[in-house]
Amino acid sequence: MTPLRLHYAPDNASLCVRLALLRAGVPFETVLVDRRTRAQKAPAHLAVNPNGLIPALETPQGPIWETGAILLWLADRHGADLAPAPDHPDRGAVLAWLFWLSNTLHPALRILFYPETHVAGDPAPLVARTRDRIAAMLDILEDGTPRLGPWLGGERSSILDCYLGPMLRWLALYPQGATGWFDLARWPRLLAVARRMDARPETAAASAAEGLGPTPFSAPVLPSPPEGSPL
Repeated sequence: MTPLRLHYAPDNASLCVRLALLRAGVPFETVLVDRRTRAQKAPAHLAVNPNGLIPALETPQGPIWETGAILLWLADRHGADLAPAPDHPDRGAVLAWLFWLSNTLHPALRILFYPETHVAGDPAPLVARTRDRIAAMLDILEDGTPRLGPWLGGERSSILDCYLGPMLRWLALYPQGATGWFDLARWPRLLAVARRMDARPETAAASAAEGLGPTPFSAPVLPSPPEGSPL
C-alpha cells in the first residue's frame, strides 16, 4: 500500500496534520516544501495542492488539501478516537467546531499574519480590527469548551486539539514583534487545552521533527527546525 505523504513546512498548518497522524499511529512520509524558495507555488506542489498552500496529503485515493478536510479524513479513515463516529451523538457538535476552526478562526489568523494581501494601503486598521475579532472568537470558544467534553482538552487529543493547539501557538509568535496584544492566560480553559497538548507524546514527536521547543503550545518559542523554514 502506498504510504501517506505529508507535504509540510515547519510550524505551518501542516503541523496540525502531523499531530493527527502521530496521534493515530499512521505511518507516513514527509515532503518538505521550502518556503524560502516559494516551493509552495512551484509546479510540483501545485500538482498536489492547486491552491499553492500548505499542507497537502497524498493518499492512495489521491491528494487532499485544506487542513480541516485532511483532519476529518484521517479521523474517519483511521479512527483512534480522533473524532466521534458518524453515528455518535457528539458528531454534530465536533463537526460544527471543526468547521468553525477552519472557516472562522483560521482565516482570521491569515488576515492578521498577511494583512497586505487583504487590503490596499495602510493595513494597521485591518490588523487592529482583526485582533479584536480573534479575541472575541476565542471568548466564544472559551465558553464552548466545557460542552465539548472529551473532544477538546480531553484525555486523548482529538482533531480539534490538533487544529487549535498550533493556532494558539501562532498567535503568541507571529507576526514577530507584534504579539503583545495576545495573552493566552486571558482564556484559562484554552490555556489548559494548550498545556495538555504540550504533554502528549505526539507533540513531543512533532516538536522534535519541527524544532518547536518543550512547551510549543502553552509557552511557545520561535522554531528552530532541522530542515526548511516556517516563513
